[in-house]
Amino acid sequence: MLNVKILGVGCPHCKRLEAETRAALDAEGIAYEMKIIHGADIVSYGVMSIPALVINERVVSCGRIPPCVRIKEWAKEGANTAD
Repeated sequence: MLNVKILGVGCPHCKRLEAETRAALDAEGIAYEMKIIHGADIVSYGVMSIPALVINERVVSCGRIPPCVRIKEWAKEGANTAD
């Protein structure tokens, strides 16, 4: 199962990243667990801008909404390396 985290403060961009990520993963039939990380916990990931997307504890995107096709690629890579 893919471990997915959205780092953000609940702004429209953060919510859109969450929706786009869910749509991409659901379209590919990838099993995932998603958490939304707020506040000081964001700092522990070392990102300088939000929203950010973390897959299996690897920051794959920050400060933008990546294209759906790219989210699918990262998810497939993460699924291949998941335990």
